[in-house]
Amino acid sequence: MALTMFVTGTDTGVGKTYAAVALVQALRAAGRTVGVMKPVASGCEHGPDGLRNDDALALIAACGRPLRYADVNPYAFEPPTAPHLAARAVGVTVDPAVLDAAYRRLAADCEVMVVEGAGGWRVPLSDDLAFSDWVAGHGWPVLLVVGLRLGCLNHAMLSAESIARQTRLAGWIANRLPPEQVEWAANVETLRRRLEAPLLACLAPAAAASPALDGMVLAELLNGLKATV
Repeated sequence: MALTMFVTGTDTGVGKTYAAVALVQALRAAGRTVGVMKPVASGCEHGPDGLRNDDALALIAACGRPLRYADVNPYAFEPPTAPHLAARAVGVTVDPAVLDAAYRRLAADCEVMVVEGAGGWRVPLSDDLAFSDWVAGHGWPVLLVVGLRLGCLNHAMLSAESIARQTRLAGWIANRLPPEQVEWAANVETLRRRLEAPLLACLAPAAAASPALDGMVLAELLNGLKATV
């Protein structure tokens, strides 16, 4: 039985992978065996082994274990557009059964699964399926990455409300995007007061050292994760 955390963001380009890698590293430092997944990715590049996504590769590297790429990233699309549009462009429909099967194979061999989404919480995967629907169907708790830039307060609060309607917001991570906001600390404090979920970390952009996550909050999150198969 693997404990699972889904990582989403307030938008695209807010540092989901940066935060997810930090989470994986913190879990490994705590002695956990970790599995990772980037179920759907667009903007992939051709390599000797086929289409590959930089985010998925970063997650695999952080995991520190050999994982089958096709399980980590079952749907890899070359067009750099929204997942449902990228899939449509190549004549593919994202099938949740395919995602579920890959997830089960990965989850069978680890204690904790870190699953990273694409874009924000409500991003469509097909005409009939959104990332939020797939995650909520499993009842997985969500970690929200908030990119600290103009508009982040509204995006964070709207995302938190939407997540809470379908599943549970377990925590959030603030990521100080460049160019750094003058009032980034005040924005973090505003969200501390308004979001019910705990703040797990405030990450500096392009930190020289590995980002530090709050160990006590991380332990609380692990205790609250839903066991899944």
